[in-house]
Amino acid sequence: MALFVKARTFLRNLFWTQSVETDLDQEVRSHLEMLTDEKIRAGMSPQEAQRTARIELGGIEQVKEQVREQRLGNYLHAVLSDCRYGLRQLRKNPAFTAVTILTLALGIGATTAIFSVVYGVLLRPLPYPKPNQIVRLWEVSSEGTRMSFADPNFGDVRSQARSLQGLAEYGAWLQSVSGGSGPTRTMTGTVSRDFFSVMGVQPLLGRGFTGEDQRFGAAPTALVSYGYWRQYLGAAEELSAAHLKIDNKSFSVIGVLPPGFRFPDGADVWIPRELLPILPSRTAHNWDVVGRLRDGFTVGTSRAELSAIATQLQHQYGADIQLATVAVEPMREAMTGSVRPALVLLLIASGFLLLIACANVVNLMLAQAATREREVAIRAALGAEPGRLVRQFLTEALILALSGCALGVLTAAWGVDALLRIGSTMLPRLEGVAINFIVLSFSLGITLILAAGLGVFNALRASWNARNALHAASQKQTGSLRGHRLGQLLVLGQLATTLALLAGAGLLGRSLLRVLSVDPGFRTERVITMDLALPAAFDGPDKGPRVQFLSELMTRLRRIPGVEEVGGSSAMPLSTGVTSDGSYAVMNPRQISPRVRDLIRRSAEGSLDSDPALLKDMGAFFNEIFRNPANTGEADYAVVSEGYFRTLRIPLLRGRLFDDRDSFDAPHVALISSSLAKERWPNGDPLGRSLEFGNIDGDLRLLTVVGVVGDVREKSVEAPPRPTIYVNYRQRPQATRHFTVVLQTGADIRSVTLGARETLRELDASVPPHFSTLPQIFSAALETRRFSLILVGIFAGTALLLATAGIYGVTAYSVACRTREFGIRMALGATANEVLLLVLGVGALTTMVGVAIGIAGSFALTRTMQSLLFDVSPGDPITLVCVAVLLAGVSLMACWIPARRATLVDPMIALRYE
Repeated sequence: MALFVKARTFLRNLFWTQSVETDLDQEVRSHLEMLTDEKIRAGMSPQEAQRTARIELGGIEQVKEQVREQRLGNYLHAVLSDCRYGLRQLRKNPAFTAVTILTLALGIGATTAIFSVVYGVLLRPLPYPKPNQIVRLWEVSSEGTRMSFADPNFGDVRSQARSLQGLAEYGAWLQSVSGGSGPTRTMTGTVSRDFFSVMGVQPLLGRGFTGEDQRFGAAPTALVSYGYWRQYLGAAEELSAAHLKIDNKSFSVIGVLPPGFRFPDGADVWIPRELLPILPSRTAHNWDVVGRLRDGFTVGTSRAELSAIATQLQHQYGADIQLATVAVEPMREAMTGSVRPALVLLLIASGFLLLIACANVVNLMLAQAATREREVAIRAALGAEPGRLVRQFLTEALILALSGCALGVLTAAWGVDALLRIGSTMLPRLEGVAINFIVLSFSLGITLILAAGLGVFNALRASWNARNALHAASQKQTGSLRGHRLGQLLVLGQLATTLALLAGAGLLGRSLLRVLSVDPGFRTERVITMDLALPAAFDGPDKGPRVQFLSELMTRLRRIPGVEEVGGSSAMPLSTGVTSDGSYAVMNPRQISPRVRDLIRRSAEGSLDSDPALLKDMGAFFNEIFRNPANTGEADYAVVSEGYFRTLRIPLLRGRLFDDRDSFDAPHVALISSSLAKERWPNGDPLGRSLEFGNIDGDLRLLTVVGVVGDVREKSVEAPPRPTIYVNYRQRPQATRHFTVVLQTGADIRSVTLGARETLRELDASVPPHFSTLPQIFSAALETRRFSLILVGIFAGTALLLATAGIYGVTAYSVACRTREFGIRMALGATANEVLLLVLGVGALTTMVGVAIGIAGSFALTRTMQSLLFDVSPGDPITLVCVAVLLAGVSLMACWIPARRATLVDPMIALRYE
């Protein structure tokens, strides 16, 4: 009850000020009357008693003020009073208020939007228990190359590591999945035991994998994502009837994982890795690895321990192993490392834009302060304390900053949506990007810092000139000159920062032009792609039907009106699919022993999944042939059809292409890329040479080189072409699980796509295709570079606009303050052109100094974006000269407008006004 009374009293004192003041007046007057009566009783006359009482009391208004100072809520009264006064001042200057709020909103909005993406992608903790303990592991070769784990190396690391409480293999591939409401192309994760315990995830419905599920030869089981369960399984609570067909096998759905969990790579279905055979080769790098640190261990200590284990394994197995050390990285950094440089660059660019916006606001306040210096001086002369004036300016700055913040947050919300649309396919972890509490706190923090800085600046500026404000002429001369110099310094900073942003945008633009000028090795015009996710065909009985299916499909596709050529490949250039690569060996067939010949025969006839002895012998074979580095190399591996090179117009440089002679039972042949031919046989003829590349698909039959084709930039337009070995799908259909059919057409793309979809449905309705065009794939490969260029370009353009407005404002303010000077000069005979050159000279000097500082700063700042450049140096002189000329031209144009206005001054009117 007492607390309620106090609260009611506080609110009454705060909001019902009229009644409170009436009570206070009555109380003070009553006290005065009591004191007067006491004096009268002491023998004084009424007049003398009243006079003495007033003197002793100290004055009615002074007593009231003392009481107000002691009263709870008085400070809030003062703040509200400052707010009301500040709002009146801002309302009196609507143009200044609007421009200031819009400028702040632009800077705060851009910074908030970028920070929301940076936080959501780079800084937000993973949505798992103790996320900082989850780490990603790689094998690292002696050359420092990161590789996926080989099965035996993973097993040794898992058994020996003490810093990890769990370690698991995983991988994810697009596969055709049927059994739900319809066939789908679904990302399917293959995970080993401990995977879900490492991630800290348990099924929401049903159960997880058990030891019985995670063994070779077990009945196939699967877990599904919450979204897949709702969309394709009808959200059925009873899972016993749910079965999915994957790789021609029926998987029983045993559990549903919680909403939001789709690791790795947006997976919707998970199956046990133990259903697949363990490959004994220590050079077969097939699996990604995730682990969880034990309590008390750090990434550094775990890295040291695992590196020691790797060193021990290298000493133990020598040339049979490529493992030199183990890389350990927090999972969050591992997931976002590829986009970190671009996002950090954008955050820096948005920070520069915010600084430029603040400089513009300060320039606006300089001009505004000139009209209020006399007011401040009068208030100071009437007894206003410096703290009271500072509080007033802080309040006004806070009102402006909060208004800009509110509008900036709305702008940021729109900006975040735009950012997500632009970077939807290149940015990971987008599901958590939003204007949330953390982002709002960041925006509010920026706002408070800006308000404090602007308020203190305004207060210091006003108090500095207060002593001269009552002397109009003196103030006009010294105050305006000081303000003009400060404005020029701010413009210098704006120009330098703007030039840095323009240089960054220019370098990214030149890099993109250089990338576009690179020959990818193939042609993209009029090419449609049809991506297929097919069941595995490693078993002997599956190979024939796979060859027949692909041959029949491409034969029928050639009959579609408008289709000129058809081909296919397991590794489409620049696509986001999985590209197979590994070690090959140059072999001499005459030196192959009978034991090896028998092994080759068994590999061609047997099934890897059901013959552990064959797997063991193959591992020993690969370890033997890869002992000699002089005969081995690294290359990409692609299974293609005979029409693939004609469809993409990849040139044949030597020998022949695949043809009908290359059947399944014929000697296996290969085409190699020009870079591989130059690498292995720089002065010789590669035709007729024999290669062993069976560690990719399990087929140990030697490949005879029958042709050399042009290099293709398969993984990236910016990366040099990699050595590549092409095999015929008729001979090696094992690696065609992901196969892309390419169609060259001169007809309408839509009609050809509809015809191809119908053709595939007639052959196999359980395989859903994904259609695209090669120009779209090529464009998607440049998305990261285009994303950075668009946003930095927007920031640079906005900064240029703000800097132009800044130099215009400073020049216009200078011209207004020097009206009397220009009038005198023209009265004494100065021409309009001389006045014009006088004003332009000051602006040109400011511009040149600002550009020079910007160029010097750009040499340092652009080096931070080295990883985003292609074939362009950070100090590229052409880019710097172009942006310097652009900025100088725009700045001089901004100076010319107020300078032109100065030439129109009438000397008599100017002198009469002064």
